[in-house]
Amino acid sequence: MSDASTPCPFDFDAAAQVLEARFGARFTTASGVRAHHAQDEGWHPPAAPDGVLFAASTADVAEAVRICARFNVPVIPYGTGSAMEGSINAVHGGLTIDLSAMNSILSVNPSDMDCTVQAGCTRSILNTHLRDTGLGFPVDPGADATLGGMAATRASGTMTLRYGSMRDNVIGLEVILADGTIVQTGGRARKSSSGYDLTKLFVGSEGTLGIITALTLRLHPLPEHILALRAVFDDSGAAIGFVVLLMQLGYPVARAEFMDELAIEAANRYEKLDYELRPTIFLELHSTTSPLDEAREAILDSLKEYRARSVHLAETAEQRSRIWKTRHNAAHAEPLLRPGTRAMVTDVCVPLSHLAACITETQQDLRATGLCAPIVGHVGDGNFHLAILIDPDSPSEIAEAERLHARLVQRALDYGGTISGEHGIGLGKRQFLRAEHGTGLDVMGRIKQALDPHGIMNPGKIFLPNGKHGTVPASTRAD
Repeated sequence: MSDASTPCPFDFDAAAQVLEARFGARFTTASGVRAHHAQDEGWHPPAAPDGVLFAASTADVAEAVRICARFNVPVIPYGTGSAMEGSINAVHGGLTIDLSAMNSILSVNPSDMDCTVQAGCTRSILNTHLRDTGLGFPVDPGADATLGGMAATRASGTMTLRYGSMRDNVIGLEVILADGTIVQTGGRARKSSSGYDLTKLFVGSEGTLGIITALTLRLHPLPEHILALRAVFDDSGAAIGFVVLLMQLGYPVARAEFMDELAIEAANRYEKLDYELRPTIFLELHSTTSPLDEAREAILDSLKEYRARSVHLAETAEQRSRIWKTRHNAAHAEPLLRPGTRAMVTDVCVPLSHLAACITETQQDLRATGLCAPIVGHVGDGNFHLAILIDPDSPSEIAEAERLHARLVQRALDYGGTISGEHGIGLGKRQFLRAEHGTGLDVMGRIKQALDPHGIMNPGKIFLPNGKHGTVPASTRAD
């Protein structure tokens, strides 16, 4: 039996012979294909698998896992490669199972507002299919990720405020366990008190407990009325305070996104804009029943109260698209602030009442270190991201960024938050789990060993080798 993170010794060559005989050209050890599957969009070093299988069905995945289990070969699921914390990097080698061809929509039930899709189906594929039903799937992490990958990382995004995250919108799963067993979890009923909630167990497990091959998802009515705007503030505290007020007053906020001065500067360079270099809120409200005229007037009054420098209403669909294009392009724009650097992207999430302080203290920390790191965030739910732009050839800069990262994590924990709001743990945050979960981490390890005794399911992710989970520095909170 392995520990929770390290697989047993394995014989890939023997497994490869069986995989090639069974799957033919859909299994490959070609170096270019392996390299393509070696790294996600995060900053962690690439780690190529020994081979890649392009699965076409649940039966393919189950059989491949059974073959790998026979030879103790690690198995890593892969969707589009859009993760941020190294969750697809094959740090122990093994077989990557590419699920992108498993992209069918298996059923849509408009009356029940749910659907079932294969794990390789992306959000855009699903919403295009739903276009004429009056329904949509609103979880929007920015990247056009596969829905299986979104469930595996417990993703959320810009519209979590109104519609919830993947945790709230996945109601059933089909999962392949470490021995190749196919398990169905949940169902289509809107509630159940029947047994353990296995669906929630696998959502967020990053492929370490099993491989998601199909999902049943909640759908939501498309809004009849939309109010969107961009508001510019003198300081981050006022910008965030405005959003917190809206949440407390119960307005139907669908999205409330924050970009600091650096993030706006990057957007200006990337999209040839001339936005004022000030903290900015991008806001959108949705209603399926009544117009938002009263909300609009009240919000404009609140913006005056919080001394917004300027307010830009998005009156048309094209103008709304323009707003959200800027926000979604942030990750592509940020490297323009320091060409030649690589972004160490991280996120934390804190209670709303502490969000302004957490961001302000983080900005003070950045000024003290001299590091360049634009901040963007889903501020309506307390989640924000740093893209620390570092010279990949500078050990001292990397070390400083890692110290900054650790202080950010501790600050979030001090404020009652979490070390990861939506990116997952992967490779990048394993050392902080003990600080957040305490002995709960030991329970997670026992679950991992019970379901994956030989450690073949995406080894090296979430858990550190041999249970060596560290801590973070002493409290950094400003008193």
